[in-house]
Parts: sequence; C-alpha cells; structure tokens
Amino acid sequence: MKAGTMACVVLLTVTMIGQAKAQDREQLRNRCLSTEPDLAVAACTALIQSGVETPRNLTLAFTARGIAYGKSADYDRAIRDFDEAIKLNPDFAIAYYNRGNAYEGKGLYDRTIADDDQAIKLDPNYAQAYNKRGNAYEGKGQYDRAIRDYDEAIRLEPNSANAWNSRCWARAITDRLREALADCNEALRLRPGDGITLDSRGFVYLKMAKYDQALADFAAALKTSPQFASSLYGRSVIERSRGDEPRADADAAAAMRIDPNIARKFHQYGVRVP
Repeated sequence: MKAGTMACVVLLTVTMIGQAKAQDREQLRNRCLSTEPDLAVAACTALIQSGVETPRNLTLAFTARGIAYGKSADYDRAIRDFDEAIKLNPDFAIAYYNRGNAYEGKGLYDRTIADDDQAIKLDPNYAQAYNKRGNAYEGKGQYDRAIRDYDEAIRLEPNSANAWNSRCWARAITDRLREALADCNEALRLRPGDGITLDSRGFVYLKMAKYDQALADFAAALKTSPQFASSLYGRSVIERSRGDEPRADADAAAAMRIDPNIARKFHQYGVRVP
C-alpha cells in the first residue's frame, strides 16, 4: 500500500472514531435529560467523568443530575450537584432554583427563599421561582407573602396551573374561600382532572361546608393517586360529621400513615373535627 493511501486510511479511521465518540456523547447528553432518574444519573455521571466536556456542558450535566437526584428524594446529593453547577456558573438562575427545590424537600425554607431570591435577581421574569418561593413562605406560615409571590407568578405566567392552584390553597387556608374557589376552577380549566387541584378544591368546599362537592373532589383526587393525605383526612372529617365513625376512622388512619402530621395541619388550617 502506498504511503499516501495509508495516511488517508489512518485519517479516515481517526475521523470515524472521533465521530463515533461525538455521537456517544450526544446520546449521553440526551439520556442525561431523561425523566427516568436512574438513567439520567448514569448518563450525566459519564459526561461529568469524561474529562472532555466544556464548562458550560458540565454546568448543565451537574444541574441535570441534581434534578434527577431530587426526583428520587436524594436531596443531599442533589444539593452537592447544584453547588458544583453554581461554582461553574454563578449566574445560572436555573441551578439556584433547583437547589431551592432540594432545600424545600428537606424542609429548609429559609434556604429555599434565599436561592429563589437569587434566581429572581438573575432572572426577574422567572415565574416558577416566584411560585416556589411562595411555597416556602407558605411552609413558614407566612401566607400573605406567599400569596403575593403567587400573584406575581400568575402575572408573569397566566397559564400556569401550578400557580393558580398554589394561590387557591393559600387563600383557602386564610379563609378567602370565594377567591380560592375561583383560583382552583381556573387551575382546573387550564389542567382538567388534575389530582392536586381537585384535592385543593375539595379542601375549599370542606371549609365552605359544601360537603357533597368536597366528597366528589376528594374521590376524584384519590382516583388519580391514593396518596393525597389531605383528601383522605378531609373526607374523614365529613364522614365523622355525618356519624359514619368506622369510615372516618379508616380514612383518618390512612391519611396519618401518609402524613403523620395531617391532623395538626388541618387544625392549623382552621378545620375542626366534630
């Protein structure tokens, strides 16, 4: 074989290997963004450990892996990954927002608020950050501040069913029941059949003493997921008020297996058990 031909073969082989590696990395990047946590973690880890990714791509890989850890409730690992993403890019609002999510999962509401403050500072139109900061204020029992954040989230993103539902729940807790009902109805218009919002609206109807409507919403919410402690406990309150003690006891016990603090929360929300 002539030297020139040999050189062409070597060049072609190197090019093909390079293209194959590039294709492999592209597949890893796609898997890194998977909604399946285990698949995403494995792919993101491979990218992070490859030693060939740019700082920008590493920022995205750490962020995506942190999100995947968060979906599995592995909040400490998630926080460490968001820390790394922020070190690589201190102006990356999405990393602050998602680290705030992980802190919220740990019940560390002040840290959640601090991260959402920074996310909003970097991106003043970040509707999701306003909504989540509202969730953190709600967790601290600061309902008026929560509602103001939900107001802003809705102003920025009026088609966000999450924001409408969040404000519905906060208004229901503070006995702004007509406004709460309107918010839940709008959330359901935007996302029909949503279990979380049906649970919220059932709670509104419970506080309005519209028990048949509440029971219908609680049943619909539980059909989407049997894990809605508030629907189970709310239903038990109505059952007890109607003298159906066996069903009330069963629903209350099921609710407390999911959330041992549900009775205390309902008391704080102004719901009295007969």
